[in-house]
Amino acid sequence: MAFLNLSDIRKAFAHFEIIHGIDLEVEEGEFVALVGPSGCGKSTLLRMIAGLENTSGGSIVLDGRDVTQAAPKHRDIAMVFQNYALYPHMTVAENMSFSLRLAGASKEARKAAARDVAEILGLEDLLERYPRQLSGGQRQRVAMGRAIVRKPKVFLFDEPLSNLDAKLRVQMRAEIKALHQRLKITTVYVTHDQIEAMTLADRIVVLRDGRIEQSGAPLALYDDPANTFVAGFIGSPAMNFFDGVCDGDTISTNAGTVLCQAATGLPSGRKVIVGVRPEHIRLDGGPARVTVSVVEPSGSHTQIHAKLDDTDLTISVEGRVGLAPGDKCNVTFPREATFYFDPNSQLRIAA
Repeated sequence: MAFLNLSDIRKAFAHFEIIHGIDLEVEEGEFVALVGPSGCGKSTLLRMIAGLENTSGGSIVLDGRDVTQAAPKHRDIAMVFQNYALYPHMTVAENMSFSLRLAGASKEARKAAARDVAEILGLEDLLERYPRQLSGGQRQRVAMGRAIVRKPKVFLFDEPLSNLDAKLRVQMRAEIKALHQRLKITTVYVTHDQIEAMTLADRIVVLRDGRIEQSGAPLALYDDPANTFVAGFIGSPAMNFFDGVCDGDTISTNAGTVLCQAATGLPSGRKVIVGVRPEHIRLDGGPARVTVSVVEPSGSHTQIHAKLDDTDLTISVEGRVGLAPGDKCNVTFPREATFYFDPNSQLRIAA
């Protein structure tokens, strides 16, 4: 059995079920990210693992022990919240060692533990400060330190970086990854930011409407999405989608614009959804003619928003391009990087 095992987990409020029988196994030392749009149930699932929400069905087993009905303090799990949840009247050292104080540890033991964790997180010079005297990134490190000092079996993170600015989020991502590599503690991390999930996790679990859509290694989900939802959620900028029709050895839009060579085995007249990632589209004079709407240079890359027939298109290219709004250009959708989906089921069609 896996180190953390969720079996047929359900959650209902009144008669409305929001988590629909989720099965999930997390191995010891694994870093698993739960991703999905707002309201998909990822934070609720995390809170049920922590014991902050009761389950309506199913079981949670941690290290061979059923903790489904156990109180949070008896689960040996530590949680890091989005808003830090620090005690404003306590110093950094007191915040980090508070759980040890509740456990009856001596003052000397609490101080030693706080110093050890502060060294790991680079907080040695801040131990006597109060939360109001810290930056957002420092407060988040203190919140992480409070979790580490307990030496839990599982870390739970609930969108811990969403309150930070873009530059600090990148820095904290690297720190969290380095911390996991050092401590090897089983981690479940909730985020709506799929870039966070891609860069941090060993495995990503994509949720929608209280169900698991797909689970796998980050690049496996990127390279082999099971359906249009996963394909559109994993990857930034998001995948482009077009309604297409197979026409001999090509696939065309409903307006007749040739998109790409048809996948082997798709019959003529078959309707499909064509998916292609912005970074795979080539500005090389291919068969599809587009009209540029917006050009967004960022130095190393340029993002181009354009129209193909009546469909919005995003193209991402390395370097800089000599295009302006209103320009027209021809592009290629490489066959080897093009995805096909069934319009009814939204499932991927093997090509």
